[in-house]
Amino acid sequence: MFSQQLSSTPRGARLARRLVAERLDAWGWPYASELNEAVTLITAELAANAVRHGRLPGRDFRIRLAVTEGTVRIEVDDTRGERLPAMFPAGGEAEGGRGLVLVDSLADRWGVDPRTDGVGKTVWAEVRDHRVRHDDGPKG
Repeated sequence: MFSQQLSSTPRGARLARRLVAERLDAWGWPYASELNEAVTLITAELAANAVRHGRLPGRDFRIRLAVTEGTVRIEVDDTRGERLPAMFPAGGEAEGGRGLVLVDSLADRWGVDPRTDGVGKTVWAEVRDHRVRHDDGPKG
């Protein structure tokens, strides 16, 4: 498991993306792999949302990355539990929410839960390594 607290700034969001890409590479998913690219893009969107919509002055956000049975889970905590993410289709009038369309297309599952260790929410996404069969190991 990897966990890092970051400042709720655009720089913190960029650092989250970089740290996740580096960690996945160290865990055996190279930078150019499909899984690394997908999880890194998801991280970028969730971290940007935490900074843009989940920020309270003086409060940081946290990212967590974990692997279980060939599935990578990214979690982003912020302090604004009352501001839940909303997904809007491209071409609509809304000014936000389109990034979650990307998250929805890249993740096998995603959602939002109240934080269990403080005020706010955790937005999470899971991406399976499709090279791994969950019943009998790597695909041929």
